[in-house]
Amino acid sequence: MTAPAALPDPAAPDPWWKGAAIYQIYPRSFADSNGDGIGDLNGITAHLDHVAGLGMDAVWLSPFFTSPMKDFGYDVANYRDVDPIFGTLADFDALIARAHALGLRVIIDQVYSHTSNEHPWFEESRASRSGDKADWYVWADAKADGSPPSNWQSVFGGPAWTWDARRQQYYLHNFLKEQPQLNGHNPAVQQELLDTARFWLDRGVDGFRLDAINFAMHDPALTDNPPAPATNRARTRPFDFQLKLHNQGHADIPPFLERIRALLDTYGAGFTVAEIGGEDSDREMKLFTADGKRLDSAYSFDFLYADALTPALVADSLARWPNDPTIGWPSWAFENHDAPRAVSRWTRPENAAAFARMKLLLLACLRGNIFLYQGEELGLTQVDIAFEDLLDPEAIANWPMTLSRDGARTPMPWTGDAPDLGFGSQTPWLPFGGDHAALAVDAQDADPRSLLNWTRAVTGTRNAHPALRSGDLRVLYSDDAVLALERDGGGERLVCLFNFGDRARDWPAGVPQGGTVLLATDVRDAGMLPAFAGLVLRL
Repeated sequence: MTAPAALPDPAAPDPWWKGAAIYQIYPRSFADSNGDGIGDLNGITAHLDHVAGLGMDAVWLSPFFTSPMKDFGYDVANYRDVDPIFGTLADFDALIARAHALGLRVIIDQVYSHTSNEHPWFEESRASRSGDKADWYVWADAKADGSPPSNWQSVFGGPAWTWDARRQQYYLHNFLKEQPQLNGHNPAVQQELLDTARFWLDRGVDGFRLDAINFAMHDPALTDNPPAPATNRARTRPFDFQLKLHNQGHADIPPFLERIRALLDTYGAGFTVAEIGGEDSDREMKLFTADGKRLDSAYSFDFLYADALTPALVADSLARWPNDPTIGWPSWAFENHDAPRAVSRWTRPENAAAFARMKLLLLACLRGNIFLYQGEELGLTQVDIAFEDLLDPEAIANWPMTLSRDGARTPMPWTGDAPDLGFGSQTPWLPFGGDHAALAVDAQDADPRSLLNWTRAVTGTRNAHPALRSGDLRVLYSDDAVLALERDGGGERLVCLFNFGDRARDWPAGVPQGGTVLLATDVRDAGMLPAFAGLVLRL
């Protein structure tokens, strides 16, 4: 019998990542150092002072690996090199050195569920059914009538199987047909992925975000997925019509995660966070972070695609991650490279400035790690990209029903009065946002009441108070507009109170009013909460 995993010692100091604030950088859009229209590693290195000045603990870099860029880097053609558009391995080493000098850890994406169809592994695998890498991908014969081996559908639209004339078989792809599915069940594949992780750890990387890790293994029997029951959400892709019981979330994934965890433990203070989406994500997030021997954290999608930010949504999400040492540690984000900008999703333009301040304070008061997406500290809005200018393959395939991811990937504005907004090229790969010049870093840096300086104050307060960073959490009050949280830890008790609505509300009954105000978005009248108010009280 296997002995149960030892629970964490409550007297031991927290690891650096517990409660960390992590800044996501989308390399194509952060800063361009050579004027080719695409952001790069040297551009990131030149602006890491900005990230450190926000009070961040770490940066997360979206993929910069060798890739034909069919899905902008999530189709990897060489796991152990930098794509030339982003620079070189030497440039990456310089980035690591600068980040560490500034006290920032570096987390990078690892894409273990699929590669590019231009990866040498796939080229070898498709060449023969008997070669060394014949079983490194998921291949299957056609049914007797020539149709695909199962009814599985891809995330980006259409069947998850493509016929390959070389092998006279179908290959699986849960995303684009240019992203063939690795056979994660194959021990040789697992070992190669672990060796890749070791390659980056040896270069100084501090941890990994594991992309779409619940897609890493499938049901080898290729059992058809059952139809999904109808919901009140529009179905924009064939993928939405199925319960994904057999093409993802296989029971063999957790043992592989334990191998990843064991590897990182040999490096000391490494960090792993799982990206897990889908209808079964809550169960899988708990499973993939269970027992203290798998991944450290899981990245929640609760807010990324939510149509509205409500007290009920926040309270329900937090309730699924109780203060229980047997349950993993959550990670939260309101924005990322795959989701529309939150201020455009959740509020009207006339309320965006006030709402952004409240939203950012709320994020900092959640129990878990918090991820801030580049430009979120500026209040960047979603950019409307015309159909003829779209580059996002999912948006093109499902237009106009899928909101383009391109609109959240536009270039970072550094200098408001510069023709290139300080990005480094006047004709970047995606257009600048029309209202983004006014939100540029230099303009906000000079304004003590800007969202940028508010972000610095919020993260500084979170870092200074253990109750916010890693303390216990309890929901004190929740109604249609008001949410009150209690955070407790480090010998202090805090109350975090928010008004999500566009009009003033009464102070909720039973929630303390006394104490010291650590942070407040607005001046408050006694017994009232202004519209889009947020404050933190120390009792």
